[in-house]
Amino acid sequence: MTLPEFGLLLVSILLSVAGQWLLKLGALKLGKVNTSNFSSHVLGILTTPELLAGLTCYGLGAIACILLLTRVKLSVAGPAFALIYVFSVLLGYFVFREPVSFSRVVGLGLIICGVILVIWKD
Repeated sequence: MTLPEFGLLLVSILLSVAGQWLLKLGALKLGKVNTSNFSSHVLGILTTPELLAGLTCYGLGAIACILLLTRVKLSVAGPAFALIYVFSVLLGYFVFREPVSFSRVVGLGLIICGVILVIWKD
């Protein structure tokens, strides 16, 4: 993977993680969904700025992903997108103060090692 391709991968990953962060913020703003408030929550999704911004980030991340796939094999790019999981856990830990267990840290380490092995040039 060349430097421009790696940059495109990072842009796609960061936009996806930003989208997740914004969707979480919007979801917290909406509150819990149950059968009595389902309709209002569906309408709330369309009017919550954080949710709309999150969906926009996901869309832009998808565009970056498509551009990357025109240059890189899916067998390389696909597994590399697993870094989204790593950044999501870090975001949950540092921003939303979610606990991260030792087994999850080990799993994230394995994901990082796997991505390095997949994108490493022979």
